[in-house]
Amino acid sequence: MLHSITVKDFMAESLMTFTPDMDVMEAIHRLVEKGYSGAPVLDNLGNVVGVLSEHDCLRVGLHASYHGVLGGKVADYMSKNPVTVEADTSILEVAKMFLDKPYRRYPVVEDNRLVGQISRSDVLRAIDSINDSSNA
Repeated sequence: MLHSITVKDFMAESLMTFTPDMDVMEAIHRLVEKGYSGAPVLDNLGNVVGVLSEHDCLRVGLHASYHGVLGGKVADYMSKNPVTVEADTSILEVAKMFLDKPYRRYPVVEDNRLVGQISRSDVLRAIDSINDSSNA
């Protein structure tokens, strides 16, 4: 039953995004303000070109301590060439990806355009939904 569930069934569609030329301190502020651990970075056509995570943002502080400059552009700190998943990917395949890699989220794309994001907690919601339907 879980094999028939796809990413698009449980992905988040309303996302915070950044652009490569955005000030990284503004991006950090937005992440902290919303309590997010990261967000996709899009070019002007809506293509996913990176991801800015908490891990990436920690480098901002280290860079400032070494060079005395706090800030820069998102492009200077984002993880480039992010791993993405297609909206019709099986939730089981994504669960395996989460087990095999340290990522907490994957951008979801159709024709390389961002359509959503799938997180570990979204996969857990999918698993829980199967449990709820079998107990009904």
